[in-house]
Parts: sequence; C-alpha cells; structure tokens
Amino acid sequence: MNNPHQTIAGLLLIIAATQFIIAINLAQTFYPGYNSSTNIISDLGATCRAICIIVEPSATIFNTSIITLGTLIITAAILQRKTTTPIFTILLTVAGIGALGAGAFPQTSGQPHLIMSSFALPFGAMSAIASYSITKHPLSYLYAALGGAALTVLFLLVSNVHLGLGVGMMERMVAYLILIWVILIGIHLTRSAPNGPTAQHNPSKTSLSKT
Repeated sequence: MNNPHQTIAGLLLIIAATQFIIAINLAQTFYPGYNSSTNIISDLGATCRAICIIVEPSATIFNTSIITLGTLIITAAILQRKTTTPIFTILLTVAGIGALGAGAFPQTSGQPHLIMSSFALPFGAMSAIASYSITKHPLSYLYAALGGAALTVLFLLVSNVHLGLGVGMMERMVAYLILIWVILIGIHLTRSAPNGPTAQHNPSKTSLSKT
C-alpha cells in the first residue's frame, strides 16, 4: 500500500513542474523582444545587464511561478523523506531552496540571485541521478540519464560552450530535462511503494515499482 505522504509528494512535484513550464511560456508571450536563444530564463523575472529592466506582467508571472515551484518541491521533499533515502531528500530540498530563492531574489538583487539560482539546476540534476537508487529498472536508468544529461549540458553552459544554440537555449535544455524528470518521478511516487527507510523496516513493502 502506498504511503499517503508519498502520494501527496508525488502530486506536488507534478503540479510544481507543470505550472512552471506553463508559466515560462506564458511569461514569454508578454515580454516583447524576448529571445529564448539569447535570453536566460531568469530574464523573465528581471533582465539586468548595464541596467535592470522589469517587464510586466511577465515578471510577476515568472517570479510567482518559480517561488511556487521551489515551495512545492521543498514540501514534497519533506513529505517523502521517510519513504526514500536521505541523500535524495537533501538534494531535492536544496534544489527547491534554489528555485524558491531565485524567484524571491530576482536579478535586481544581484549576488543573492546568483547564489540561489546556482543551487537550483545542479542540485535538480543530482536529484535525478540520486533517484536511481529509489526506483527499479528500467526507469532508474531513464531518471539517471536525464540527470546525467542535464549535468553534462550544464557543464557545457558554464564552460561557455553553447553548441550554436545560445546561452538561453542551453539553459532551457538543462531546465527542461530536470522538469521532465520532476514530472516523471512525481508520477512514480504517486503509484509506487516506497524504497527507503520505511521499506527497510517493513518487509511487506517493496521498492518503487517500475510503473
């Protein structure tokens, strides 16, 4: 029988990623001249180069959505902590804190935004890799691959290797790989038995099934 906290956690993750994907695309439609190849995602909240430009309602839509994303991820991490593994919970929580902070401190805040946003993508990717240990094959391979791919593209991004796609599109590749994983692991948590501390203490429970 599925742990109700785990089920709720899964639903929160699905909602978190889905609403953020919708919000990114919605915010873009209200931002004149926004280019997904040359503009980074955070530009939707505030675009700061020599000066800072805030475009409404794009900024409100984006900042509200990414704060919601982070809040729901943190809540989900706390809810499922007894049914998975400590490392997975920690990585997921830090990723959520990074997302929450990136919205609470947009580019206009300067250094705080850089610090918080630097947690969201790498820890999100590492969370996907860590989910390998809480799921069965073959889905565990898929989740690890999504995380590994996200980390690889992120490494290229910070190394200024953009593969002709532009900084914005490279960042989007990282973000969408992670968001796809968030939705998939959310579905998994809603449908599967735990594979963590609870399962280890209860022989009647099995690892997360490959549904």
